[in-house]
Amino acid sequence: MTKKIRVAVIGVGYLGKFHARIYSQHPDVDLIGVVDTDSVQAQNIAGQYSTQSFTDYRQVIELVDAVSIVVPTTHHFQVAIPFIKAGVNVLLEKPIAATVEQAEELVKTADNSSLVLQIGHLERFNAGIVALSEIVDTPRFIEAHRLGEFTIRATDVDVVTDLMIHDIDIILSLTKSDVKNVSAVGTKVLTDEIDIANARLEFDNGSVANVTASRVSNKKFRRIRVFAPDKYLAVDFNAQNVEVITKTRKLPDQPFAGLHREVLEIQPVQPLDAEIDNFIDAVKGKKTPAVSGHDGLAALAVANLVKQRIYQNPLI
Repeated sequence: MTKKIRVAVIGVGYLGKFHARIYSQHPDVDLIGVVDTDSVQAQNIAGQYSTQSFTDYRQVIELVDAVSIVVPTTHHFQVAIPFIKAGVNVLLEKPIAATVEQAEELVKTADNSSLVLQIGHLERFNAGIVALSEIVDTPRFIEAHRLGEFTIRATDVDVVTDLMIHDIDIILSLTKSDVKNVSAVGTKVLTDEIDIANARLEFDNGSVANVTASRVSNKKFRRIRVFAPDKYLAVDFNAQNVEVITKTRKLPDQPFAGLHREVLEIQPVQPLDAEIDNFIDAVKGKKTPAVSGHDGLAALAVANLVKQRIYQNPLI
C-alpha cells in the first residue's frame, strides 16, 4: 500500500477552508491538521474534516510532507521559508511573495533542496486555458479582461497583484518569451490602492499583450483572446470553453476566403481540485508542477513592472 502524503493547511479563511476540504477527500493524502491564528476558525474547520487544529504553523513543521499556505501575501515568505528549509513541499498561494527578493530566496531554497514549490495561479487549471495552451503555438497578440465587482476581501493589495497577475501568468506561459517593454496606466477608485489597471506587454519574440483588470466593475467578466497566424481563439473563464475561428478555403466565385467558427466541447473542471491534484502528483513523482516557483517569480516581476509604470504617471 502506497504511503499517504501528510499535509497541513496553513490559513483556513475564505480560500484555505476549500484546500482543507479537498485534501480531506483526496485518496493520496492524510490531512494531519489545519492552522489558523483564529483558534475558533481552526477548530471549526478541523471539526468539519476530522483533523487537528493548531494556531501556530511551527507546530506542524515536523509532522508533514507537504503544506498549502493560504495566508496574506505579506506573510508568505515568513511562513513558507521554514517549511522549505525543513524539507517540506509547499503549495503557496499567489502571488509568490510580497517582493521579488523574497520570491527569489524562496525559489533558490526550494531548488537547492529539490523540493516542490508550486504557486497558486489557479486560472492555469481552468479547462479552457489548458485547452488553449495545447492549441496555441506562437501567439501574435493577446487581449485579456478580468473585471469584477468590488468586495472587501483582498483590498489590502492592488488590483494588479490581486487580479491582473492571473492573466500575466497565463500570458507568460503562452508566449514563452521574455518581456521587452511594459507600459501601463491605472487609477484608484474606492481604495487607497490601484483599483483599475491596463498594461501593454511587449515580448522579445514580437508578441504583444494588452491586459485590463478592474475590481470596481458592475459585473464579473473574465475573457482572454489570442490572435495567432492562422486562427483566432477566445476563452470564457466562467464557461471554460474555447471559441476557435479559422479561415476557410477560398472558393473560385468568392473574392475572399470565409471564416469558420467552432466552440470546442471541453469538460469543465474545478480549478482548485485540479491544482491540488497537480501538487500531490508533483510531490509523489518529485517532478516540476504546472506552475512552479520560477513561474510565480516571473509573474510577480512583471506585475511589479506594471505597478512601477502606473506610479510613474503623475496623474496617479
